[in-house]
Amino acid sequence: MTKSPILITLLSFIGLSSQAFSAQQITVHVQDQNNKPLQNAVVEVILPDGDKQPKTHLNDIAIMDQVNKQFAPTVLLIEKGQSVLFPNSDDIRHHVYSFSPAKPFELKLYAGKPKDPIKFDQHGVAVLGCNIHDSMVGYIYIANSDDAQLTDEQGNVQISLPTENNISLSVWHNQNAQGAEQRKIIPLEQVEKVNGQYQMSLTTAKPEVRDTFGAHFKH
Repeated sequence: MTKSPILITLLSFIGLSSQAFSAQQITVHVQDQNNKPLQNAVVEVILPDGDKQPKTHLNDIAIMDQVNKQFAPTVLLIEKGQSVLFPNSDDIRHHVYSFSPAKPFELKLYAGKPKDPIKFDQHGVAVLGCNIHDSMVGYIYIANSDDAQLTDEQGNVQISLPTENNISLSVWHNQNAQGAEQRKIIPLEQVEKVNGQYQMSLTTAKPEVRDTFGAHFKH
């Protein structure tokens, strides 16, 4: 019997729906070496073909503001290929820069809003600073896809696991003792489970007091 176009469409929809519902929702708890929850840690799903993951926010311009001599938010999570605008909401000028390999750039002394956003097209972490105010430090985590989330005050995050095999989870936090641009990657089957909840630990250390990094740029 020949299937009607309507039946074929319905069967296709059911097949796609069953795949979507087969994705597993899990809770991941992130803590430090003293078992204290880590807020604003990033947990990301890593697939063997990571760059083939869907991206849903590439046309959305993210905002990294500057308020009261601080970056706002302190940690900004975006997707690879997404652009970020750096408005200055203070009544003083700032000089924003990053010399991280993921995205080195410089916005020389300015007030108000820069003319153009900056595109972040490499996966990784960009550590931000101000060449005028040493206490200003911000972080942009550039994820390979939208399968990345920030933890809440309790160190928890909800992640949707794709149906692929050989999945790993990565965890990042700006106070990682190995460095602010480093992350920890663990195969999913090796992630510890406590009371049915996935748990990831990261050794942290308070960042050292730093000097201006102006020497990294030519003026």
